[in-house]
Amino acid sequence: MSLFRKRSIDKLLQDSQKGRSLKRDLGTWDLTLLGIGAIIGTGIFVLTGQGSVTAGPGLILSFIISAIACGLAALAYAEFAALVPISGSAYTYSYATLGEFVAWIIGWDLVLEYLLATSTVSVGWSGYFQNLLQGLFGWQLPTALTGAPGAKEGAIFNLPAFLIVMVITFLLSRGITESKRTNNVMVAIKVTVVLLFIAVGANYVKPDNWQPFLPFGASGVMDAAAMVFFAYIGFDAVAAAAEETKNPARDLPRGLIFSLGICTLLYIIVTGIMTGIVPFGDFKGVDHPISLALQVAGQDWMAGVVDLGAILGMTTVMLVMLYGQTRIFFSMSRDGLLPRRFSKVHPKFQTPFGATWFLGIVAGLIGGFVPLDRLAELVNIGTLAAFTLVSVGVLVLRKTQPNLKRPFRTPLVPFVPLAAIAACIFLMSRLAAITWIAFVIWLVIGLLIYFTYSKRHSTLNKD
Repeated sequence: MSLFRKRSIDKLLQDSQKGRSLKRDLGTWDLTLLGIGAIIGTGIFVLTGQGSVTAGPGLILSFIISAIACGLAALAYAEFAALVPISGSAYTYSYATLGEFVAWIIGWDLVLEYLLATSTVSVGWSGYFQNLLQGLFGWQLPTALTGAPGAKEGAIFNLPAFLIVMVITFLLSRGITESKRTNNVMVAIKVTVVLLFIAVGANYVKPDNWQPFLPFGASGVMDAAAMVFFAYIGFDAVAAAAEETKNPARDLPRGLIFSLGICTLLYIIVTGIMTGIVPFGDFKGVDHPISLALQVAGQDWMAGVVDLGAILGMTTVMLVMLYGQTRIFFSMSRDGLLPRRFSKVHPKFQTPFGATWFLGIVAGLIGGFVPLDRLAELVNIGTLAAFTLVSVGVLVLRKTQPNLKRPFRTPLVPFVPLAAIAACIFLMSRLAAITWIAFVIWLVIGLLIYFTYSKRHSTLNKD
C-alpha cells in the first residue's frame, strides 16, 4: 500500500512554507497572458496548415473539439489549483488524491511533455529566425549550425535553437517578475499580429474555398483534432504557477478559463480566414500557412510582420513550457522523489535556480542535436494522460473528502470530469501506434527510477 500513500492537503500547504517557497507576484491578468503565451505559437503559425490538409475547412471543428476537451479538463484543473495552490500542477494534485505512485507517473509524464515541447518549438523558432535574418539582412549561418544531424545535408548542430533556450533559461533563473514582464510584452505584440492578420485577411476571403467543408468527412476532423491538440498545450502550465499567484482561489480559475477561451476564439477565426483565402490542398508541406495566405492575397508586407509575430509567439511558448517544467521538477524534488538539489531556491531571485539551468541545458541540447519529426504527437499523449488523471482526481476527492473547503468547484460533477476523461481518451486513441510505443518506453524508464531511487527517498517514506 506504500505505493498509494498520499500527501494530505494541509501537510502540502504547510511544507510549501518551510523555506522552499516561491515569490507570489502573479494576478489574473498575468496568468491569462501566461496561458495565451503558452497557447498561441506553433499551433496557430504552423499546425493550422498541417491540420487543414487533414480536415480541410472543417479544421474549425477540429479546434472546437480539442478546445472542448481542454475546457472540460480546465474546470477540473481550476478546482485543484484553487484547493492546492502549490507548484507542481497535475503532479501535486495526483499526490493528494491518487497516491505517490500515480503522482510519480504523472510527474514523469509532464517532464516529457514540457521538455520535448520546449525543444520542439525551439527548432521551429530557429527556422523562422533564419528566414528573418536572410530576408532582412541577407545573413546566412553556416550550414553546419543550422540544424540537427540528419535534418539537412551538412548540418551538425542547431545553434539558434540552443541559444534561444539559453536566453529563456537565463530569464527564468532571474525571477518570475522579469519573466512575467517579458512574456506580457511579447504576448501583446503577437496578439496584435494575429488581430492584424484577421483585419487584413478578412477582405480576401472567397467563400467558394470553403467547399467542400468536410472533404475527408468526420474521420479527417477527428484526426486533425488529435493533431492540433498540440496547439492548446501549455494552458495547464498556468496551474503550475499556483505557488507564485497572489490570490490562487480567485486568479487561477480565471487565468485558466480566460486564456483558453480567448485562444480558441482566435484559432477559429484565423482558420476560417486562412482556408477562405487559400484552397486547403495548397497548404501541403507548408510550415508558414498564415504567411502563405497573405502572400496569396498580395499582402507581402504583412507576411513579414507575421513572421516576426511567429518568432515572438514561439518564444513565449518556450518560456511558459520551460517555466512549467521547472516548477514540476521543483515540487518532485521537494517531495524527495528527485534529488533535493533541484528544490533549492536562490536566496536573491527566489527561483529554483539549479533546476532551471539543468532543464534548460537539456532542452537546448535536445533541440540542437535531435531532428524532431513526430514529437508533437508524443507531447500530446503525455498531456492527454495528465488531463485524464486530473479529472479522475476530482472524482476521487469529491468521494473521499466531500467536506473540504473548495474555493472553486467544478460544475456538474460527475458529468464534467467523466466527459473530460472520455474526450481525452478518445483523442489519445487517434494517435499513431509509434507514439504509444515511445510513450510506454518513457514510462518504463520512469518506473525504473521510481523503484530504484524515488520510493526510498520520498519524504513520506522518511516520515
